[in-house]
Amino acid sequence: MNLMKRLPVILLLAGLVQGVSAQDDLMNMLGDDKPATEYTYATFKTTRVVLNHSIQSPAKGDLLFIISHHFGRLNQGAYDLFGLDQATIRFGLEYGISDRLAIGIGRSTYKKLYDGFVKFKLLQQSSGEKNMPVSISYFGSMGINSLKWENTDRVNYFSSRLSFVHQLLIARKFNSSFSLQLTPTIVHRNFVPLKEDQNTVFAMGAGGRLKLTQRMSVNAEYFYLLPGKTADEFDNSLSIGFDIETGGHVFQLFFTNSVPINENAFITETQGDWLKGDIYFGFNITRTFTLGRK
Repeated sequence: MNLMKRLPVILLLAGLVQGVSAQDDLMNMLGDDKPATEYTYATFKTTRVVLNHSIQSPAKGDLLFIISHHFGRLNQGAYDLFGLDQATIRFGLEYGISDRLAIGIGRSTYKKLYDGFVKFKLLQQSSGEKNMPVSISYFGSMGINSLKWENTDRVNYFSSRLSFVHQLLIARKFNSSFSLQLTPTIVHRNFVPLKEDQNTVFAMGAGGRLKLTQRMSVNAEYFYLLPGKTADEFDNSLSIGFDIETGGHVFQLFFTNSVPINENAFITETQGDWLKGDIYFGFNITRTFTLGRK
């Protein structure tokens, strides 16, 4: 009898619980949950736009081996096989310590320059709950000129061999086909040939990528030297090329007016005029090795 009296109460409570559960399911269906954050990846195909670093870094545990090669000027004619008889080369290694931090070392035939760098991701482009319109990374490098001293009659200091580069890599992937990067840059040389030469040079770089197919894109890059003695004596670096992805390799074929390969040099020491045919054919080959677990 007591059970019969309590039955309506039990049924009412069960109905309330069922109603609350149904309401939760309905709110979930209507999207009551907060939107997830979607991060942007593959803004560029590899760690270079053309000559300069891109916003991309090796993934954690990935080791990149990069061969960079510039031939001579095309306007040298058939005698030098339109520049193919000459070469400037750099070999480099880059490693992803984490998905945000990468380091690298390299050696170039230009001024027998050794270089090392660090690249740290400050912000990553994203949408959804966390909306960030651009990706930003800091890039810093040091170069060591290992040429023999020209004047051995004076005291030569090791610090005179050093040069430094500081950059902010600010990039946005507008859609699946087009990406753009701005690169404010400071280059400092501890030693310059003349007293009136600039030790510190400011430049603004801009580069972009337009995807043509799933595995091919056209890239362009330009560095503008801010007014000063360096800008009066040297040219702005302009490079145009193609990226071709083939499995674990990325081939970058390009034309540029810059002989140097390192940021320490090509931004401030370019001596080539596109309109006069001072154009150098070159390429980068990037091979990825996965050393650590993701």
